[in-house]
Amino acid sequence: MRNPHDVIIKPLVSEKSMSLMAENKYPFIVDKDANKLEIKYAVQELFKVTVLNVTTMIVKGKMKRMGRYVGKRPDRKKAIVTLKPGDKIEVFEGL
Repeated sequence: MRNPHDVIIKPLVSEKSMSLMAENKYPFIVDKDANKLEIKYAVQELFKVTVLNVTTMIVKGKMKRMGRYVGKRPDRKKAIVTLKPGDKIEVFEGL
């Protein structure tokens, strides 16, 4: 297994992620090469919680223009982690 800090890049904070917290689900931006087992292990090691389910998806990067030049934002991988009832991640609390 890889280092947990290499798998989890950052938590995803948005209005939708705040509504998912009510269902005990927490979204993260993760490494594109990480699989569900590595994500589960990394969240359990970093936050000392019990993970029940991991859902992953690839988010395609948007096309962006800067004047006449066209570029593309990079693709990223998003993981939604479901925790055992009663567990919480403190990173999301207080936002």
